[in-house]
Amino acid sequence: MNAIQVVTDRSEWRAGFEERVLAGYRAAGCSEPLARALLERALKGADDWTVASDGAGWIAVGVSQDNGATVGRIHDLTAEPGPAAAAARAWAERWCAGRGAGRVEVRLSGAAGPAHAVFADYPVRGQNRMRTASERPELPPGLGVRPLTEEEYPGWYAGEEAAYIADIVRAGALTAEQAKAKSDEDFARSLPQGYRTPGHAFYAMEAQGQVIGTGWVNHGFLPGVTFGFSLEVYEEHRGKGYGRAAMAVGEWATRQGGDEAMMFNVFGGNEVAMSLYDSTGFAVLDEFRSLPL
Repeated sequence: MNAIQVVTDRSEWRAGFEERVLAGYRAAGCSEPLARALLERALKGADDWTVASDGAGWIAVGVSQDNGATVGRIHDLTAEPGPAAAAARAWAERWCAGRGAGRVEVRLSGAAGPAHAVFADYPVRGQNRMRTASERPELPPGLGVRPLTEEEYPGWYAGEEAAYIADIVRAGALTAEQAKAKSDEDFARSLPQGYRTPGHAFYAMEAQGQVIGTGWVNHGFLPGVTFGFSLEVYEEHRGKGYGRAAMAVGEWATRQGGDEAMMFNVFGGNEVAMSLYDSTGFAVLDEFRSLPL
């Protein structure tokens, strides 16, 4: 087995990395403009990554600050499962630890593949999922949808923030204090003008005269894509089939906003939601895993 060494000429790695990422997004059903927009996001900060090779495969690593903590990231690892991949992973983890990282994260493309086996013991912290919306989605019988009113917004916001913090903590990536800091930062970035932030729409879902849940979407999030920040069925109304109904609302909202596909994130540890998304055809675009060092 060859020694792993940092490379100075990154051009061969960069070309291969871009093609692998694009191939993964295309396989998940992304349009070419969307695949390239996602590639641009995946390449954010790539000029600062360290790239190494054992002569047969590539490793790309980096560190960044996340809510005051130093986090290591394995951006690329091409070795097939086996001794070479184990050695590459160990090298990457040592590299991150040597730069003060308290945990290491990895982004995996798609729902399954060789890299998933290499990082099988890294707990899943989250997934990005996507599906093309039906051309003429219809709301389920008995379910109504209306815009959330500005008067309802503060109560909705408080509930969304509490649920978001709970999801982050359940995923196991951050402490409650870190999750609160991340929540404050994320909401401020996503909704700088609150209820009136352009491109964002808020909905109340009603059945049998009651509000049974809410929705929050961002139209034009990426080319042809509406991002579903939240499609929430209240706990007291769960188990009645409204989960699938909420996904239909998401498709309806996507087409209302002039987009073709709906994307959203699901946190690790939410097996019920992941099972629902599997059964409703939402493909995994990216899976995020992390491990304490």
